[in-house]
Amino acid sequence: MTNFLQEIPTLFIQFLLTAVFSFILGLEQRKHYSEKEEQQTFGTDRTFVFIGLLGFILLVGEPNGMILYLSGGLVVSLFLGIFYYHKIRTQKSFGLTTVILALLTYTFPLLITTQPNWLTMLIFVLVLILTESKRTFDGFTKKIDRSEFITLAKFIIIAGIILPAMPDKQIFTFLNLSPYKVWLAIVVISGISYLSYILRKFIFPEAGLILTGLLGGLYSSTATTIILAQKSKDQNAPPREYAAAIIIATAMMFLRIYILLLIFNFSVGVATAKWFITLFLVSLGTAYYLYTGFKKVQKSSVSENIMEDKNPLEFKVAIVFALLYVFFSFITQFTLQNFGTSGLNILSYIVGFSDIDPFLLNLFQGKYDVTQLLIAMATLQAILSNNILKMIYAKTLGNKSIGKYVLQGFGIIIVVNAGIILFLHLI
Repeated sequence: MTNFLQEIPTLFIQFLLTAVFSFILGLEQRKHYSEKEEQQTFGTDRTFVFIGLLGFILLVGEPNGMILYLSGGLVVSLFLGIFYYHKIRTQKSFGLTTVILALLTYTFPLLITTQPNWLTMLIFVLVLILTESKRTFDGFTKKIDRSEFITLAKFIIIAGIILPAMPDKQIFTFLNLSPYKVWLAIVVISGISYLSYILRKFIFPEAGLILTGLLGGLYSSTATTIILAQKSKDQNAPPREYAAAIIIATAMMFLRIYILLLIFNFSVGVATAKWFITLFLVSLGTAYYLYTGFKKVQKSSVSENIMEDKNPLEFKVAIVFALLYVFFSFITQFTLQNFGTSGLNILSYIVGFSDIDPFLLNLFQGKYDVTQLLIAMATLQAILSNNILKMIYAKTLGNKSIGKYVLQGFGIIIVVNAGIILFLHLI
C-alpha cells in the first residue's frame, strides 16, 4: 500500500486537494445562501471549484507559472470587486465573507504546491471552522464588554513584554534570585488564574456548585472556600453540595500545585507524582461521597454563577505577589542558614496559614541547598496547614448544616496528607 501511494504523482495529489478543498468551501456557501433566499451570490460549489482549478492551472503552467497566477489573481479580484459593488447597491449588504473565501480558494493551489501538507490542512480547517462559527461568535461577543480587552492586554503586557525584558541575573550574591524568576512566577500564576476566569465567565457562565468548585480551585482554593461557605448561608442551600464543592476546590488545588511543581522543578514533580495523585484522587472521592452519599446523583440545585467575576490580572496584585516572593526568598534562605532543615519544616507549617503560592514557587525554583525529599515534605506540610485553615474558614463562615460534612471531608484529606508526610520523614 505504501509503495502504491508513493507511485501516485505529486501533481495529481495537489490537484485533488485543490479540487476537494474548493468544493467543500463551495458547499458551505451553498448551504449558507440556501438559508437566505433573499440574498444572491456570484456562485457556490461549482464556482469555487472553478476558482481553485483556475489558480492551479495558471500556477503549474510553464515557464511563467507565477506570473500567470498573479495575473489570474488580479482578474479574479476585479470580478469579485464588481460583484461586491453590485451587492452593496442592490442588497445594501456590506458582508465580505464570500468574497474573502473566494480569494482564499484561489490561494489554495499556491499553499498546496509550496507548503507542507500539515500547514495547508491547518489553514483549511481554520477557514472552515471560522466560516461555520458566525452564530457562535455572535453569541460570544454579546458576553464580552470592553474591560475584557483591557484584561487581555494586561496579560500580554505581563507575559509578552515585561517578562522578556527582565534580566536573568542575581539581585543579591547570597541569594539565587533574579527579576526574571520573580516575574516568571507571576506570569505562570496569572496565566492559570486567567484561564480559570475565562472558563468561568464565558464557557460556564451558569456553573453549578460542583463546577464552581472545580474552576475556583484552579484560581484559589482558599478564596473559593470562603465564598462558598458564605453563600451556603442562603436559604434552602444544599449542605452536602456546598461541602462537596469546597472539597473539590481543594482537589483542584493539589492539581494546580503539582502543575506548578512540574513547570518549575520537574525532577521533584516526577518524584512526588504518586503522592499528589493520591491526594488528588482522595479529595475527588471524598467530594463524590459528600455530594451523593452513595445515592443517585441529582442535578445541581444551584445553577447561577455564584463566584465574582473579578479581574485576575490587576497590576497591584502582581506587585504584592512579587514582594511576597522576594520576602519568602529571604526568609527561606535565612531559615536554612540559621536553623537548617528543621527550621524549613517549621516555616512550611507556618506559611500554610497564609498565601502559600509565593512560598511554594520560590521553593520550587530557588535552587536552595536542600534535597528533593525536603522540598516535597515542605510542600506537603504547607498544604496541610492551608487545608486546616480552609477547614476553619468553612466551619466558621458557613451554614451550620454544612459543618459536619466539611469536617468529614477535610478530616479525611488532612489525615491522608499527614500520613504521607510522616512516611516521608521516616524514609
